[in-house]
Amino acid sequence: MNTPHPLALRYIMIGGVALAMLLNVALRSLVHLGGLLATLVIAGATALLMSLAFRLLHKRPPTRGEAWRIVIGYGALLAVLYLGLLGMMTLQNAPGPMAIALFVLHYLCYPVLAGVILLRRTGGHS
Repeated sequence: MNTPHPLALRYIMIGGVALAMLLNVALRSLVHLGGLLATLVIAGATALLMSLAFRLLHKRPPTRGEAWRIVIGYGALLAVLYLGLLGMMTLQNAPGPMAIALFVLHYLCYPVLAGVILLRRTGGHS
């Protein structure tokens, strides 16, 4: 079995975050697609490409454990970025509870879709 080095999983996580940022800029600024639809498209495309990257690098789907590590790491990195963005928003104007709830909803799309796609395509139970 082709066991990936932990660094390879980190590259997939970091690549997923970078791709999500790039797609956000492209879709929201250049194509002018916004809102929850844009978030769902970006989160889904990023998750599919992370899954594809794993399969191309390792010639197999991720195990359950590998998929969970990718999802948790990816979600944690995005959470740090989202908290920074929320902090910047708070400095400009304190967002209300609904704005924060919508912000959290947008964030959750990324790790949830990554989990759905990566865990559905797992190759084993370890």
